[in-house]
Amino acid sequence: MKFVFVSGSAALDFVGTVRSRRENPLDQLVTPTDLSDWTAASGMLESPAPATRADLTSALRLREAIYRLMLASTGGLPLPAEDCAVLNRATNRIPVRQELRPDGTVVRSGTIGSVLATLARDAVELLTQPSGQVKECAAPSCTRLYVDRSRRSTRRWCDMTRCGNRAKAATHRSRH
Repeated sequence: MKFVFVSGSAALDFVGTVRSRRENPLDQLVTPTDLSDWTAASGMLESPAPATRADLTSALRLREAIYRLMLASTGGLPLPAEDCAVLNRATNRIPVRQELRPDGTVVRSGTIGSVLATLARDAVELLTQPSGQVKECAAPSCTRLYVDRSRRSTRRWCDMTRCGNRAKAATHRSRH
């Protein structure tokens, strides 16, 4: 299973583990092993311990809360209280521990709970930034959220090599 990390935020990349939410949702986190694999692929932990079913349940609850909070925020709507509570419970856990080595490398250690705490804190940071930074991809079938850090805040696609390229190719084909 290939995970995609193009959102500009670990929390949004985590939310992006459900693809095409509106049409044919594809959840990439179905088993505890999937969660461990995502954790390793994200680089949040060097050697994650195997996730448990309880870890997966907590992770999915947090992922969906972050998604709903981001949609509410980008839509200018009040943040759902229940989702805020889920996020706040996760932020109260001990985050991933980072240790800088003399050679300049960083070792990240912790548990799946630590990863969830770190993701929740990342989401809080995004939710408290100026509006307009978090956007949804403009591609019709893509529901990925991303951080727009472009100079003029004009980024339209989650990833230029994927959605942006497809959109530009479709526009080119329609003109010719």
